[in-house]
Amino acid sequence: MTRLTGWGRYPDLETELVEPRRLGEVRGAFAEADGVIARGNGRAYGDAAIGVRRTVSIRQLDRMRSFDPETGRITVEAGTLLGDVIAAVLPRGHFPMVVPGTRHVSVGGAIAADIHGKNHHRDGGFGASVERMTLLLPDGSTVETSPTLEPGLFRATVGGMGLTGAILEATIRLKPVESGWIRQRTLPAADLSSVMRALDAGDEATYSVAWIDTLASGRNLGRSLVFLGEHARADELGPKEAERYPALAGPRLSVPLDFPSFTLNRLSVGVFNRIYHRVNARREGAPFTVPAGPYFFPLDGVGAWNRIYGRRGFVQHQCVLPPETAESALGEILERVARRGSSSFLAVLKKLGPSWGMLSFPKPGFTLALDFPVTDDLASFLAGLDEIVVEAGGRLYLAKDSQQSRATFEAGYPDLDGFRSIRRRLDPDRRLRSHLADRLGL
Repeated sequence: MTRLTGWGRYPDLETELVEPRRLGEVRGAFAEADGVIARGNGRAYGDAAIGVRRTVSIRQLDRMRSFDPETGRITVEAGTLLGDVIAAVLPRGHFPMVVPGTRHVSVGGAIAADIHGKNHHRDGGFGASVERMTLLLPDGSTVETSPTLEPGLFRATVGGMGLTGAILEATIRLKPVESGWIRQRTLPAADLSSVMRALDAGDEATYSVAWIDTLASGRNLGRSLVFLGEHARADELGPKEAERYPALAGPRLSVPLDFPSFTLNRLSVGVFNRIYHRVNARREGAPFTVPAGPYFFPLDGVGAWNRIYGRRGFVQHQCVLPPETAESALGEILERVARRGSSSFLAVLKKLGPSWGMLSFPKPGFTLALDFPVTDDLASFLAGLDEIVVEAGGRLYLAKDSQQSRATFEAGYPDLDGFRSIRRRLDPDRRLRSHLADRLGL
Protein backbone atom coordinates (compact mmCIF):
# COMPACT_ATOMS: atom_id res chain seq x y z
CA MET A 1 0.00 0.00 0.00
CA THR A 2 1.06 3.58 -0.60
CA ARG A 3 -0.27 7.05 0.17
CA LEU A 4 -1.47 9.29 -2.64
CA THR A 5 -2.72 12.82 -2.96
CA GLY A 6 -3.91 14.98 -5.82
CA TRP A 7 -2.08 18.13 -6.88
CA GLY A 8 -3.48 19.98 -3.87
CA ARG A 9 -1.75 17.43 -1.58
CA TYR A 10 -5.00 17.12 0.33
CA PRO A 11 -6.44 14.70 1.31
CA ASP A 12 -3.63 12.17 1.83
CA LEU A 13 -5.11 8.67 1.34
CA GLU A 14 -3.93 5.06 1.40
CA THR A 15 -4.32 2.88 -1.71
CA GLU A 16 -2.63 0.10 -3.63
CA LEU A 17 -0.83 1.64 -6.61
CA VAL A 18 -0.40 -0.42 -9.80
CA GLU A 19 1.58 0.96 -12.75
CA PRO A 20 1.14 -1.11 -15.95
CA ARG A 21 3.55 -0.49 -18.82
CA ARG A 22 1.45 -1.83 -21.70
CA LEU A 23 -2.19 -1.60 -22.72
CA GLY A 24 -2.60 -5.35 -22.25
CA GLU A 25 -1.48 -5.09 -18.62
CA VAL A 26 -4.23 -2.62 -17.74
CA ARG A 27 -6.91 -5.30 -18.05
CA GLY A 28 -5.08 -7.45 -15.50
CA ALA A 29 -4.72 -4.51 -13.14
CA PHE A 30 -8.50 -4.01 -13.19
CA ALA A 31 -9.46 -7.70 -13.16
CA GLU A 32 -11.18 -8.81 -9.97
CA ALA A 33 -10.32 -5.50 -8.34
CA ASP A 34 -12.86 -3.74 -6.16
CA GLY A 35 -12.71 -0.05 -5.32
CA VAL A 36 -10.42 0.66 -8.30
CA ILE A 37 -9.94 3.78 -10.43
CA ALA A 38 -7.59 4.87 -13.23
CA ARG A 39 -5.16 7.74 -12.63
CA GLY A 40 -3.36 9.90 -15.19
CA ASN A 41 -0.62 12.32 -14.13
CA GLY A 42 -2.18 13.11 -10.76
CA ARG A 43 -3.18 16.69 -11.62
CA ALA A 44 -6.75 16.45 -10.33
CA TYR A 45 -6.52 18.51 -7.16
CA GLY A 46 -8.45 16.36 -4.68
CA ASP A 47 -9.55 12.73 -4.33
CA ALA A 48 -10.98 12.02 -7.81
CA ALA A 49 -8.04 9.89 -9.02
CA ILE A 50 -7.42 7.84 -5.88
CA GLY A 51 -9.05 4.43 -5.73
CA VAL A 52 -10.75 3.28 -2.54
CA ARG A 53 -8.60 0.13 -2.62
CA ARG A 54 -6.54 0.19 -5.85
CA THR A 55 -5.31 2.96 -8.13
CA VAL A 56 -4.12 2.06 -11.64
CA SER A 57 -1.71 4.61 -13.10
CA ILE A 58 -1.92 4.84 -16.88
CA ARG A 59 0.92 7.37 -17.03
CA GLN A 60 3.36 4.96 -18.72
CA LEU A 61 0.90 4.35 -21.56
CA ASP A 62 2.19 7.37 -23.46
CA ARG A 63 2.70 6.27 -27.04
CA MET A 64 1.57 8.38 -29.95
CA ARG A 65 -0.04 6.02 -32.44
CA SER A 66 -0.55 8.27 -35.47
CA PHE A 67 -0.74 11.88 -36.60
CA ASP A 68 -2.22 13.18 -39.84
CA PRO A 69 -1.07 16.77 -40.48
CA GLU A 70 -3.58 17.11 -43.32
CA THR A 71 -6.62 16.51 -41.10
CA GLY A 72 -5.10 17.57 -37.78
CA ARG A 73 -6.04 14.30 -36.09
CA ILE A 74 -3.78 12.53 -33.62
CA THR A 75 -4.26 9.16 -31.90
CA VAL A 76 -2.49 8.65 -28.59
CA GLU A 77 -2.52 6.36 -25.59
CA ALA A 78 -4.32 7.83 -22.62
CA GLY A 79 -1.23 8.49 -20.50
CA THR A 80 0.27 10.86 -23.09
CA LEU A 81 0.68 14.35 -21.66
CA LEU A 82 -0.73 17.37 -23.45
CA GLY A 83 2.72 18.93 -23.25
CA ASP A 84 4.14 16.03 -25.24
CA VAL A 85 1.38 16.38 -27.83
CA ILE A 86 2.17 20.09 -28.18
CA ALA A 87 5.90 19.41 -28.51
CA ALA A 88 5.19 16.95 -31.32
CA VAL A 89 2.57 18.90 -33.30
CA LEU A 90 3.23 22.61 -32.75
CA PRO A 91 6.34 22.70 -34.99
CA ARG A 92 4.09 21.17 -37.66
CA GLY A 93 1.48 23.92 -37.35
CA HIS A 94 -1.08 22.41 -34.97
CA PHE A 95 -2.23 22.97 -31.39
CA PRO A 96 -4.81 21.27 -29.15
CA MET A 97 -8.32 22.66 -29.42
CA VAL A 98 -8.44 23.07 -25.63
CA VAL A 99 -5.72 23.29 -22.99
CA PRO A 100 -6.09 23.91 -19.23
CA GLY A 101 -3.72 25.96 -17.04
CA THR A 102 -1.00 23.28 -17.10
CA ARG A 103 0.47 21.13 -19.85
CA HIS A 104 1.20 18.32 -17.37
CA VAL A 105 -2.22 16.69 -17.87
CA SER A 106 -2.73 13.30 -19.49
CA VAL A 107 -5.10 12.98 -22.44
CA GLY A 108 -7.13 10.38 -20.50
CA GLY A 109 -7.42 12.75 -17.56
CA ALA A 110 -8.35 15.63 -19.87
CA ILE A 111 -11.27 13.57 -21.20
CA ALA A 112 -12.35 12.21 -17.80
CA ALA A 113 -12.52 15.75 -16.39
CA ASP A 114 -13.66 17.37 -19.66
CA ILE A 115 -11.10 20.06 -18.96
CA HIS A 116 -11.79 23.59 -20.12
CA GLY A 117 -9.53 26.45 -21.09
CA LYS A 118 -9.56 30.14 -21.83
CA ASN A 119 -11.65 29.51 -24.96
CA HIS A 120 -14.59 27.54 -23.55
CA HIS A 121 -16.99 30.39 -24.30
CA ARG A 122 -16.25 29.80 -28.00
CA ASP A 123 -14.95 26.26 -28.48
CA GLY A 124 -16.31 24.20 -25.59
CA GLY A 125 -14.39 21.69 -23.49
CA PHE A 126 -11.78 19.08 -24.31
CA GLY A 127 -14.48 16.47 -24.96
CA ALA A 128 -15.66 18.44 -27.99
CA SER A 129 -12.34 17.66 -29.70
CA VAL A 130 -12.49 13.90 -29.02
CA GLU A 131 -13.52 11.97 -32.12
CA ARG A 132 -13.11 8.44 -30.77
CA MET A 133 -11.84 6.61 -27.72
CA THR A 134 -11.23 3.07 -26.52
CA LEU A 135 -12.63 2.26 -23.10
CA LEU A 136 -11.91 -0.69 -20.82
CA LEU A 137 -15.22 -1.51 -19.16
CA PRO A 138 -15.60 -2.89 -15.62
CA ASP A 139 -16.34 -6.40 -16.97
CA GLY A 140 -12.95 -6.51 -18.72
CA SER A 141 -14.23 -5.93 -22.26
CA THR A 142 -13.21 -3.00 -24.43
CA VAL A 143 -15.48 -0.80 -26.49
CA GLU A 144 -15.03 1.95 -29.07
CA THR A 145 -17.16 5.00 -28.42
CA SER A 146 -17.63 8.36 -30.12
CA PRO A 147 -20.31 11.04 -30.42
CA THR A 148 -22.16 8.72 -32.83
CA LEU A 149 -21.03 5.27 -31.63
CA GLU A 150 -22.45 4.40 -28.20
CA PRO A 151 -23.22 8.12 -27.73
CA GLY A 152 -24.74 7.68 -24.26
CA LEU A 153 -21.58 6.01 -23.02
CA PHE A 154 -19.52 8.75 -24.67
CA ARG A 155 -21.46 11.49 -22.88
CA ALA A 156 -21.11 9.66 -19.58
CA THR A 157 -17.35 9.18 -20.04
CA VAL A 158 -16.53 12.77 -21.05
CA GLY A 159 -16.44 14.45 -17.65
CA GLY A 160 -17.29 11.17 -15.89
CA MET A 161 -14.13 11.12 -13.74
CA GLY A 162 -13.16 7.60 -14.80
CA LEU A 163 -16.31 5.99 -13.39
CA THR A 164 -17.49 4.37 -16.65
CA GLY A 165 -14.18 2.61 -17.32
CA ALA A 166 -10.50 3.20 -18.01
CA ILE A 167 -9.75 5.28 -21.11
CA LEU A 168 -7.01 3.48 -23.03
CA GLU A 169 -6.62 5.43 -26.25
CA ALA A 170 -8.16 8.44 -27.97
CA THR A 171 -8.22 10.25 -31.29
CA ILE A 172 -8.49 14.01 -30.91
CA ARG A 173 -8.86 16.85 -33.38
CA LEU A 174 -6.26 19.64 -33.37
CA LYS A 175 -6.47 23.20 -34.68
CA PRO A 176 -4.13 24.65 -37.34
CA VAL A 177 -1.97 27.56 -36.18
CA GLU A 178 0.57 29.68 -38.07
CA SER A 179 2.93 30.20 -35.14
CA GLY A 180 3.66 29.31 -31.53
CA TRP A 181 3.03 32.89 -30.39
CA ILE A 182 -0.04 34.55 -28.86
CA ARG A 183 -1.02 38.17 -29.46
CA GLN A 184 -2.20 39.35 -26.06
CA ARG A 185 -4.14 42.42 -24.95
CA THR A 186 -4.26 43.44 -21.29
CA LEU A 187 -7.28 45.35 -19.96
CA PRO A 188 -7.29 46.58 -16.33
CA ALA A 189 -10.71 46.51 -14.65
CA ALA A 190 -11.42 48.61 -11.59
CA ASP A 191 -14.06 46.40 -9.96
CA LEU A 192 -16.26 43.32 -10.35
CA SER A 193 -18.83 44.94 -12.64
CA SER A 194 -16.05 46.24 -14.88
CA VAL A 195 -14.32 42.87 -15.24
CA MET A 196 -17.57 41.09 -16.03
CA ARG A 197 -18.39 43.68 -18.70
CA ALA A 198 -14.89 43.33 -20.13
CA LEU A 199 -15.23 39.55 -20.37
CA ASP A 200 -18.64 39.95 -22.02
CA ALA A 201 -17.16 42.44 -24.49
CA GLY A 202 -14.31 40.02 -25.15
CA ASP A 203 -16.59 37.23 -26.37
CA GLU A 204 -15.18 37.58 -29.88
CA ALA A 205 -11.66 36.91 -28.61
CA THR A 206 -10.56 33.29 -28.93
CA TYR A 207 -9.03 33.31 -25.46
CA SER A 208 -10.05 35.36 -22.45
CA VAL A 209 -9.29 35.14 -18.74
CA ALA A 210 -9.11 37.53 -15.80
CA TRP A 211 -6.85 37.60 -12.76
CA ILE A 212 -8.64 38.94 -9.68
CA ASP A 213 -7.11 40.66 -6.67
CA THR A 214 -8.95 38.71 -3.95
CA LEU A 215 -7.89 41.13 -1.20
CA ALA A 216 -9.35 44.21 -2.90
CA SER A 217 -12.49 45.38 -1.10
CA GLY A 218 -14.97 48.22 -0.93
CA ARG A 219 -15.22 50.12 -4.20
CA ASN A 220 -12.24 48.09 -5.50
CA LEU A 221 -13.91 44.71 -4.90
CA GLY A 222 -13.10 42.50 -7.88
CA ARG A 223 -10.22 44.64 -9.19
CA SER A 224 -8.80 42.64 -12.08
CA LEU A 225 -6.66 42.30 -15.15
CA VAL A 226 -8.27 40.81 -18.27
CA PHE A 227 -6.01 38.99 -20.73
CA LEU A 228 -7.34 38.47 -24.27
CA GLY A 229 -5.43 36.37 -26.77
CA GLU A 230 -5.27 35.14 -30.37
CA HIS A 231 -2.86 32.81 -32.14
CA ALA A 232 -0.46 35.09 -34.01
CA ARG A 233 -0.42 34.81 -37.79
CA ALA A 234 2.88 34.43 -39.59
CA ASP A 235 2.59 37.95 -41.07
CA GLU A 236 2.21 39.40 -37.56
CA LEU A 237 5.61 38.15 -36.38
CA GLY A 238 8.62 40.44 -36.23
CA PRO A 239 12.34 40.11 -35.53
CA LYS A 240 11.64 39.38 -31.86
CA GLU A 241 9.68 36.30 -32.91
CA ALA A 242 12.41 34.91 -35.15
CA GLU A 243 11.70 31.41 -33.88
CA ARG A 244 8.28 30.78 -35.40
CA TYR A 245 7.43 27.87 -33.10
CA PRO A 246 9.27 28.36 -29.78
CA ALA A 247 9.54 25.22 -27.68
CA LEU A 248 7.73 24.93 -24.38
CA ALA A 249 10.29 25.94 -21.77
CA GLY A 250 10.88 24.01 -18.57
CA PRO A 251 10.53 25.56 -15.10
CA ARG A 252 12.59 28.70 -14.55
CA LEU A 253 12.80 27.89 -10.86
CA SER A 254 11.46 25.30 -8.45
CA VAL A 255 10.12 25.32 -4.89
CA PRO A 256 12.57 23.03 -3.03
CA LEU A 257 10.57 22.53 0.17
CA ASP A 258 7.24 23.20 1.83
CA PHE A 259 6.70 26.83 2.77
CA PRO A 260 5.94 27.50 6.46
CA SER A 261 2.20 27.83 7.12
CA PHE A 262 2.49 31.52 7.97
CA THR A 263 4.01 32.46 4.59
CA LEU A 264 0.70 33.06 2.83
CA ASN A 265 -1.01 35.77 4.83
CA ARG A 266 -2.81 39.02 4.17
CA LEU A 267 0.45 40.96 4.04
CA SER A 268 2.37 38.65 1.67
CA VAL A 269 -0.56 38.06 -0.68
CA GLY A 270 -1.37 41.77 -0.63
CA VAL A 271 2.18 42.72 -1.61
CA PHE A 272 2.18 40.19 -4.45
CA ASN A 273 -1.21 41.35 -5.71
CA ARG A 274 -0.20 45.01 -5.77
CA ILE A 275 3.02 44.28 -7.65
CA TYR A 276 1.35 41.88 -10.09
CA HIS A 277 -1.42 44.39 -10.85
CA ARG A 278 0.97 47.32 -11.26
CA VAL A 279 3.40 45.49 -13.54
CA ASN A 280 0.74 44.00 -15.83
CA ALA A 281 -1.46 47.12 -15.94
CA ARG A 282 1.46 48.95 -17.58
CA ARG A 283 0.97 46.72 -20.63
CA GLU A 284 -2.50 48.10 -21.31
CA GLY A 285 -3.01 49.14 -24.89
CA ALA A 286 -1.77 47.64 -28.14
CA PRO A 287 -1.43 43.86 -28.45
CA PHE A 288 1.99 42.31 -27.85
CA THR A 289 3.28 38.82 -28.50
CA VAL A 290 4.13 36.17 -25.91
CA PRO A 291 5.11 32.52 -26.46
CA ALA A 292 2.21 30.09 -26.14
CA GLY A 293 3.78 28.39 -23.11
CA PRO A 294 3.79 31.37 -20.70
CA TYR A 295 0.36 32.50 -21.93
CA PHE A 296 -1.41 29.19 -21.38
CA PHE A 297 0.71 27.64 -18.62
CA PRO A 298 2.11 30.43 -16.40
CA LEU A 299 2.45 28.27 -13.30
CA ASP A 300 4.40 25.59 -15.18
CA GLY A 301 7.31 28.02 -14.99
CA VAL A 302 7.60 27.22 -11.28
CA GLY A 303 8.37 23.59 -10.46
CA ALA A 304 6.46 22.03 -7.53
CA TRP A 305 4.57 25.27 -6.93
CA ASN A 306 2.02 23.38 -4.83
CA ARG A 307 4.59 23.41 -2.01
CA ILE A 308 3.98 27.14 -1.58
CA TYR A 309 0.83 26.32 0.39
CA GLY A 310 2.71 24.35 3.03
CA ARG A 311 2.86 20.78 4.29
CA ARG A 312 -0.91 20.47 4.85
CA GLY A 313 -1.64 21.28 1.21
CA PHE A 314 -4.37 23.39 -0.32
CA VAL A 315 -7.90 23.19 -1.69
CA GLN A 316 -9.08 24.82 -4.89
CA HIS A 317 -12.67 26.00 -4.87
CA GLN A 318 -13.94 26.42 -8.44
CA CYS A 319 -17.56 27.23 -9.12
CA VAL A 320 -19.57 28.25 -12.16
CA LEU A 321 -22.50 30.63 -11.80
CA PRO A 322 -25.23 31.43 -14.36
CA PRO A 323 -25.13 34.93 -15.89
CA GLU A 324 -28.28 36.17 -14.16
CA THR A 325 -26.99 35.51 -10.64
CA ALA A 326 -23.23 35.67 -11.17
CA GLU A 327 -22.47 39.25 -10.19
CA SER A 328 -24.37 39.14 -6.92
CA ALA A 329 -22.99 35.72 -5.93
CA LEU A 330 -19.43 36.55 -6.98
CA GLY A 331 -19.59 39.77 -5.02
CA GLU A 332 -20.63 37.93 -1.87
CA ILE A 333 -17.93 35.29 -2.35
CA LEU A 334 -15.20 37.88 -2.93
CA GLU A 335 -16.30 39.90 0.09
CA ARG A 336 -16.00 36.83 2.31
CA VAL A 337 -12.62 35.94 0.83
CA ALA A 338 -11.29 39.48 1.29
CA ARG A 339 -12.38 39.49 4.94
CA ARG A 340 -10.67 36.14 5.52
CA GLY A 341 -7.47 37.35 3.90
CA SER A 342 -5.75 34.04 3.09
CA SER A 343 -6.80 33.28 -0.47
CA SER A 344 -4.81 32.51 -3.58
CA PHE A 345 -2.49 35.04 -5.13
CA LEU A 346 -3.58 33.65 -8.53
CA ALA A 347 -7.38 33.75 -8.56
CA VAL A 348 -8.98 33.32 -11.98
CA LEU A 349 -12.32 34.40 -13.49
CA LYS A 350 -13.45 33.15 -16.92
CA LYS A 351 -16.57 32.83 -19.03
CA LEU A 352 -17.89 29.39 -19.93
CA GLY A 353 -20.31 28.10 -22.53
CA PRO A 354 -22.47 24.96 -22.65
CA SER A 355 -21.15 21.39 -22.48
CA TRP A 356 -22.84 18.06 -23.06
CA GLY A 357 -20.97 15.52 -20.93
CA MET A 358 -23.39 14.31 -18.24
CA LEU A 359 -21.04 15.38 -15.44
CA SER A 360 -19.13 18.06 -17.35
CA PHE A 361 -18.57 21.07 -15.13
CA PRO A 362 -19.01 23.99 -17.55
CA LYS A 363 -22.31 25.67 -18.25
CA PRO A 364 -23.01 29.18 -19.55
CA GLY A 365 -21.85 31.74 -17.03
CA PHE A 366 -18.80 32.79 -15.06
CA THR A 367 -16.34 30.50 -13.30
CA LEU A 368 -14.18 31.60 -10.37
CA ALA A 369 -11.22 29.52 -9.14
CA LEU A 370 -9.66 30.22 -5.73
CA ASP A 371 -6.87 28.43 -3.84
CA PHE A 372 -6.89 28.16 -0.04
CA PRO A 373 -4.21 26.67 2.24
CA VAL A 374 -5.66 23.90 4.39
CA THR A 375 -6.45 25.19 7.88
CA ASP A 376 -8.61 23.91 10.71
CA ASP A 377 -11.48 26.25 9.83
CA LEU A 378 -11.32 25.91 6.04
CA ALA A 379 -14.05 23.27 5.68
CA SER A 380 -16.65 25.43 7.41
CA PHE A 381 -15.60 28.50 5.42
CA LEU A 382 -15.93 26.65 2.10
CA ALA A 383 -19.28 25.20 3.15
CA GLY A 384 -20.48 28.79 3.43
CA LEU A 385 -19.26 29.54 -0.09
CA ASP A 386 -20.99 26.38 -1.33
CA GLU A 387 -24.29 27.66 0.05
CA ILE A 388 -23.90 30.82 -2.04
CA VAL A 389 -23.15 28.74 -5.14
CA VAL A 390 -26.17 26.46 -4.66
CA GLU A 391 -28.49 29.37 -3.97
CA ALA A 392 -27.30 31.05 -7.18
CA GLY A 393 -27.89 27.92 -9.28
CA GLY A 394 -24.21 27.08 -9.73
CA ARG A 395 -22.01 24.04 -9.19
CA LEU A 396 -18.46 22.97 -8.33
CA TYR A 397 -15.77 21.39 -10.53
CA LEU A 398 -15.20 17.71 -9.67
CA ALA A 399 -11.58 17.74 -10.89
CA LYS A 400 -10.74 20.38 -8.28
CA ASP A 401 -13.02 19.18 -5.49
CA SER A 402 -12.00 17.49 -2.26
CA GLN A 403 -14.75 18.25 0.22
CA GLN A 404 -18.09 19.44 -1.15
CA SER A 405 -21.10 17.70 0.34
CA ARG A 406 -23.31 15.24 -1.50
CA ALA A 407 -26.20 17.71 -1.25
CA THR A 408 -24.15 20.47 -2.88
CA PHE A 409 -23.11 18.12 -5.68
CA GLU A 410 -26.59 16.77 -6.37
CA ALA A 411 -28.05 20.28 -6.49
CA GLY A 412 -25.67 21.27 -9.27
CA TYR A 413 -25.77 18.39 -11.78
CA PRO A 414 -29.20 17.86 -13.39
CA ASP A 415 -28.03 14.91 -15.53
CA LEU A 416 -26.90 12.94 -12.50
CA ASP A 417 -29.74 10.40 -12.66
CA GLY A 418 -28.88 9.55 -16.28
CA PHE A 419 -25.22 9.11 -15.37
CA ARG A 420 -26.07 6.85 -12.43
CA SER A 421 -28.32 4.76 -14.66
CA ILE A 422 -25.49 4.14 -17.15
CA ARG A 423 -23.10 3.40 -14.29
CA ARG A 424 -25.48 0.81 -12.80
CA ARG A 425 -25.75 -0.90 -16.18
CA LEU A 426 -21.98 -0.99 -16.74
CA ASP A 427 -20.87 -1.62 -13.18
CA PRO A 428 -23.71 -3.12 -11.11
CA ASP A 429 -21.28 -4.16 -8.33
CA ARG A 430 -19.68 -0.68 -8.21
CA ARG A 431 -16.17 -2.01 -8.67
CA LEU A 432 -15.01 1.34 -10.07
CA ARG A 433 -14.84 3.59 -7.03
CA SER A 434 -12.69 6.57 -6.23
CA HIS A 435 -12.79 8.37 -2.91
CA LEU A 436 -14.67 11.16 -4.69
CA ALA A 437 -17.26 8.66 -5.95
CA ASP A 438 -17.85 7.30 -2.46
CA ARG A 439 -18.01 10.77 -0.92
CA LEU A 440 -20.58 12.03 -3.42
CA GLY A 441 -22.62 8.85 -3.84
CA LEU A 442 -21.64 8.20 -7.44
